[in-house]
Amino acid sequence: MSSTFSGDETAPFFGFLGAAAALVFSCMGAAYGTAKSGVGVASMGVMRPELVMKSIVPVVMAGVLGIYGLIIAVIISTGINPKAKSYYLFDGYAHLSSGLACGLAGLSAGMAIGIVGDAGVSFGSLRPYRGHHLVFSGRPI
Repeated sequence: MSSTFSGDETAPFFGFLGAAAALVFSCMGAAYGTAKSGVGVASMGVMRPELVMKSIVPVVMAGVLGIYGLIIAVIISTGINPKAKSYYLFDGYAHLSSGLACGLAGLSAGMAIGIVGDAGVSFGSLRPYRGHHLVFSGRPI
């Protein structure tokens, strides 16, 4: 049983696991941020329907997180080609760690966008000109 594969047999598993982690965790963050911010947009539609389009920004920001995870997953998966060049455990662990870093950053950013977007949009329906300053500048007014 001779094989032309030079490298570690289990290394691509860790690489593809990193690609999956980037995609799954980023999409979970995007889904949470979209859902939580969507509740704020729905409440804005009930209280002040004329300001709904201004409150859609957190939903778009959360949706972009899933696209970031998809881009990183594609970059990682195209870098895994054991037939073209040697793919060692170092490469697999590097792809796993980069996928986890991107995915968990997307998850935490989606949670933050959801919480802050919901609070900001709800506050913006009460005071439409002061809510965006509070959310985007990070300083009290």
